[in-house]
Amino acid sequence: MDLVSPDFPFWLRASHLINFVLIGILLRSGIEILSSLPRLWWRNDCAPGTEWLRFTKRKLPKEEGVYTSLMDEKPVSPLLALPGNENIGLGRHWHGLGVMLWVLNGVIYVILLFATGLWKRIIPTSWDVIPEAFESFKIYLGFGVPAVEHFTPYDSLQMLAYTAVIFLIAPVMIGTGIAMSPTVRTRFPWYVRLWGGHQGARSIHFLGMVAMSIFIVVHVGLVFLVHPTYNLPHMVFGVTDPSRFAQAFTIAIATIVVVIGFWIFLSYWTLADRARAHRFLVPLTEIGRKMGLGWVKMKPNSPGQYTEKDISAFHWTNGLPPTEDESAYWVASRDKDFADYEILVKDITTGVEKRVTLEEIKALPRQEYITTTTCMQGWSATSKFTGARLSDVMGLLGPRPEGVNYVMATSYGLAQKMYDNRPREPFYSVIDLNDADSEMTILAYERNGHPLDIHLGGPLRLRVESSHGYKMTKWIAEVAWIADYAEYGDGRGGTREDSALQAFNGRI
Repeated sequence: MDLVSPDFPFWLRASHLINFVLIGILLRSGIEILSSLPRLWWRNDCAPGTEWLRFTKRKLPKEEGVYTSLMDEKPVSPLLALPGNENIGLGRHWHGLGVMLWVLNGVIYVILLFATGLWKRIIPTSWDVIPEAFESFKIYLGFGVPAVEHFTPYDSLQMLAYTAVIFLIAPVMIGTGIAMSPTVRTRFPWYVRLWGGHQGARSIHFLGMVAMSIFIVVHVGLVFLVHPTYNLPHMVFGVTDPSRFAQAFTIAIATIVVVIGFWIFLSYWTLADRARAHRFLVPLTEIGRKMGLGWVKMKPNSPGQYTEKDISAFHWTNGLPPTEDESAYWVASRDKDFADYEILVKDITTGVEKRVTLEEIKALPRQEYITTTTCMQGWSATSKFTGARLSDVMGLLGPRPEGVNYVMATSYGLAQKMYDNRPREPFYSVIDLNDADSEMTILAYERNGHPLDIHLGGPLRLRVESSHGYKMTKWIAEVAWIADYAEYGDGRGGTREDSALQAFNGRI
């Protein structure tokens, strides 16, 4: 008899299928992100040799500045990662889009779960569920199968597993993801500390991914192994008719094959034209950025937010100092301890410009704070930076001109690599006026009370505490008012946006 089961309505089955597709996108893009820095720490200074887990045989040198984080990146096949082949920027965009849709699907699912009363199938209402779940666990350990009468529609072990995934693991994944945002790190450091700092959040996020992966494998496997004539018609058709098992089995297998094919298609579609994928993904993910953290305003560090005890013993870097071929001027100035170092401050819209020496910048009001740097690859480090507010440096040209919308900072150094393998160009980044006006945006010339380390951008680098490190140009050569970043480079707003296809918005 073809009886419709009230336990498996269409919305429930549809949300499960959507969740399956989105979890795959999240896991595969997560692999791409992890491969960019295939190491995990509990310590926030990410010191060499202190990883608790690594997926690389490369040994880290103890000396700072000789090994960049980009050197640690490992390529992963597009069959496994999204998109694969060392494309962390696009991997992050796919992850962001996947998160947005996954959270939306999850919210709808939970609302309908409680609105229809079906939550009682998943959330235990009696302590009896614990001994009953233990009995089921022993049966599974003995390679047995609990009797079908235990599934109404789920047995006690399933109920505990589903409750843990929906109401524990999923919220932890969301919470740790939020904690890795530089905006949250700077504005709400107490929240990041709840997770053990940036690296604690990153490691817990990874463990959540492992737990979710194990659950999916076991869950899908048991569907086909435990009373499949009962499970599959329920899952596919929402009915209790065992005579439809063969049809349900065929549809279920075909669906899994199609979904896996879709995951792989996304990788190769992305790699076929990465610029096209960037144009497609960034506007969509920007919706989530603006709704999620776009409203957060930066403010100066409050007393005690970070202390000297938080300062890291080791600091990763990305990019190497300029060479003679890249900038003969920078090298010559370095050899004279930067005594003659100067930068160009200009307004590109009017052509007004002024050469400013390092000493003139040091003469401006000092801004000093302790902060944590996070790279989009995953490493972090805490330091005390001292410098002049960018707004004061730009103020050396006079009042802000009309029609400008951004500040562009250009380096004496070159990009590590270009998107289309053309000759490397000077590294640059662009920030909007909100970040430019922030007291937490400075041109730093000291770190931990000493002249800024050369490998970290000395003698002068941009610090934008609301963003990831790729917005913080090192070895500053020029800062300029501009009207539209689309007119520079490849028009995406920075070298990492151009070459690694990152988002202009570096807050998340």
